[in-house]
Order: sequence, then C-alpha cells, then structure tokens
Amino acid sequence: MSAPHKSRRNRTILAFGVVATLLTPAAPQAVAGELPAIAARQRSEKKAFTDAEIVDGFLKTAFGAEYHLAGRVDRIRKYEIPVRVFADGRADRKAQVARVVTDIARRVQHLNIAMADSSDDANVLVKLVRDRDLNRTIATFYGSDRAREIRTSLDPQCLSGFRKNEAYEIEHSDVILTVDNGDFIFLDCAYEELLQSLGPINDTSSVPWTMFNDSVQMGYFDVYDQYILNILYDPRIRAGMTVQEVNAVIPQVLADVRNWVTKVNGLTSE
Repeated sequence: MSAPHKSRRNRTILAFGVVATLLTPAAPQAVAGELPAIAARQRSEKKAFTDAEIVDGFLKTAFGAEYHLAGRVDRIRKYEIPVRVFADGRADRKAQVARVVTDIARRVQHLNIAMADSSDDANVLVKLVRDRDLNRTIATFYGSDRAREIRTSLDPQCLSGFRKNEAYEIEHSDVILTVDNGDFIFLDCAYEELLQSLGPINDTSSVPWTMFNDSVQMGYFDVYDQYILNILYDPRIRAGMTVQEVNAVIPQVLADVRNWVTKVNGLTSE
C-alpha cells in the first residue's frame, strides 16, 4: 500500500497504492460569487506561467507521495478508465460535490468524470461526515492502528487515497470530507481531495501556485492546477511512466494543453 501527509489546513492525503496496490461556467462561479474569499482569490490569481514553471509543478505533484504505505511512488498514477463519483452524506454538501465534479469535467479535456447514481456504479467514493466523526470514519476505512497513526502524526481535517494495480492504474479512490467547517473550507478540501484522488497525490512546498501546497488555499479549480491535471490526463501520459519517459513527450503535450487551458478559461493567448 501507499500513504498520508499533513497540510497546514490539518488535511491529509493518503495515497494507498495496492500492488496486485460545474459547471457550465455558472455553477462554480455561482458558488464563488457567494464566497468573498474565493472571489478575491480568483481576481488576484496568477494565470500566466512559463513552460518550466508548469513542468516543475507537474513532476513534483504527479510523482512521489508525502506519505505512503507500500509500493513504488516513482511512476505516473492515473485512471485509465472512466471515473464515476458517488457522494454519501448531507444533501447540500452532496450538491456541492456534484458541482465540483462537473467543473473538473469541464476543465480537464481527456478526463471522463461524472457523478454516479449509486456507490455500486462508482470508483470514487466521497464520504461526508461531521468533524467529530472523522477519526471514527478513518478507523472504519483503514483500521484502528492506522487511524491512530494518522491522527497522531497528521491531525487531518479531510482525507483522500487511492488503490492502484501493478500497472499503476488507479482502480478506486476514497475521499473523506468534513461538512461542518464552513463553505470555503469544504470547497477547498473538496477540490483538492478529489483532484489528488485522480493521481497528483504529492504535496510540494516549493510551488507557490498549486493547491497541492500546504500553505495555499484556493476553494476553486485554479488555472495552474488545470495545467497539471490536463497534462496528467493527456493520452500520451500513461500510467506507469517514469520521469524520463514523461520528459520525452511533455513538450508536445504541454503545447496542446496550453491551447486547451487558454480556450476553456477564456485567457489571452500567449
């Protein structure tokens, strides 16, 4: 199996690798319009990046894992099948998760992701719990010993993890979100945990523009992280690739990703 990490937001990522391991523009924008903290971040967001800045962030988040239980973490991990998400819990938070998933689907060109009607039809399960029930839920998912280790080391507020096969293809993800810490924290966790459950599980403190940095809070799907996810889900980036293999194709991939991110966000072409 693979593993967890700590964030400044008391949120943890579990990258469990088991070897053998919204929008139409209106939906997220409607949420953002209701939350001044998100609207302010969108107004001041950096949207122009060099190739080197984008590639650096991709390599630092798509490879490695801040905490892992077993298995190698020096390969690309991603879904190679359609992703279906089911959320279980409070109705209003389920609706927000659905908007987040719709937003992600719209902004990542080659990712087939949507909500599922039931847990049986899903490979990403989102558990929505009260903050006071978080530790008990983690123990239910991962066992009491592992839950105690997570609580002692990381003091998580939200958590995600995935299981991958021998080809490093993600087969299943679990996301645990707390529902009672306010809309901004909920959306910040929902975007980060859902996106990391798709593959870029490693946090980095050296990239200031990504939500996968413990000191950065977004609450929405920012442009920089759209670059990371669009590179990861380009068909030329395959599960199991090494850094060297990725470096051989990333210039061509990034050129196409730039065109897509520019188009979907209405940016000025560089």
